[in-house]
Order: sequence, then structure tokens, then C-alpha cells
Amino acid sequence: MVDLHTHSIMSDGELVPAELVRRAVVKGLEAIAITDHVDFSNIQFVLGNLRELCEQLSSAWPIKVLPGVEITHVPPPLIGRLAAQARQMGALIVVVHGETVVEPVEEGTNLSAIEAGVDILAHPGLITLKEAELARERGVYLEISSRKGHCLTNGHLVKVAREVGAPLIIASDAHCPDDLIDEEMARKVGLGAGLSSEELERVFRNGRQLAGI
Repeated sequence: MVDLHTHSIMSDGELVPAELVRRAVVKGLEAIAITDHVDFSNIQFVLGNLRELCEQLSSAWPIKVLPGVEITHVPPPLIGRLAAQARQMGALIVVVHGETVVEPVEEGTNLSAIEAGVDILAHPGLITLKEAELARERGVYLEISSRKGHCLTNGHLVKVAREVGAPLIIASDAHCPDDLIDEEMARKVGLGAGLSSEELERVFRNGRQLAGI
């Protein structure tokens, strides 16, 4: 089990990165990405602090810790530019905050993120077949979310992704200790979203592949 979408106190999470990672170790995770919310104003702060720290925590505990970002509420025409900047600054996982139905994300965010070739489009809400098909072509993983609110459209996402063969992952979008999930809960989230047992195993493999393990 890997979790490639989490937050620390460097954005709106409750935990310092070390505690976040330690709790992930206790949950039995093999890898975790710390993907704090960024726009152009704070990306240097976030990645400047995460890169070396992730290496240190990976060497201290039996878990792979990946520095990342979640590009959040950035105007769609600017997403590609910020994603490229994040990669140049050392982000190993680039997430975009998708068009969840519980926040006023600008229309066009999903498409711009996919066109930019980010790693993960988080909680993409009522994603279209065309967008999901492009995600498959660009190798962008679509997130089944365990987070309250964002999870409301998981069933729609699975249906659309299945129809076009788009790759899926499961992630917690953790902001506090209780948000972190273990493999047992991830299985429940996936099955509850409508995945078959075979599809669920493929989703777990997708996460490990993206994490490089």
C-alpha cells in the first residue's frame, strides 16, 4: 500500500512531515508522498524544505518518502507552467487539485492538468469520458479519494475510467492523523467505489509503480 497524496503543516495539514511519515509507517505503508498545496507564491518554500527531509526520513525508517506538491486552485492556463517548475525543483510526485464537486475549482482544471502530464489528477469530480481518455493517453493517474466530500464521485470516476481504460490509484488526501488509511481501508474504499477485486489489485500495482517500488 502506498499513499501519494498527503499534507503537512507546510500547507493545511495538522502534522509536521516527520510525524506524518511516522504514522504512515505504523499504518504499514510502503511509500508516501508529501504533496502540500502550492501555487506560485509558496512552491519554493514547500519543495525547498521537503527535498532533503524526505531523503532523511527514507533513510531512517522502512518507508520511501517522496517530495511532491498539489497544485491547488491555480488558473488552468498556468497549471502546465507550475507543474514544469515543480519538476525542475525536485518534485517527484506532481498532483493537481481536480474539479471536486465540493469546492469551487475552475472549470478546465482537469483538462489542463491532464494536458500538462502531471502524475495524479486528484478527486476529479464529474470527469468526462474525453478527459479520462486523454488521461490514459498521457499516463495521468486518476485518484479514487478516501477523503470526505471528495469521495462523493468515486463511483462515477470508476465507471468512466473503466470505459476508456484510464489508470486509477487510491489515496487518502490526508490532512490529519485520522485521514491516513491502511491497506484494509483502501480496499474498502476501492470496492465501495465499484472496483472488482481484480481491478483493485491493478490499482494497488499502479500506486507502487508510480512510487517506484
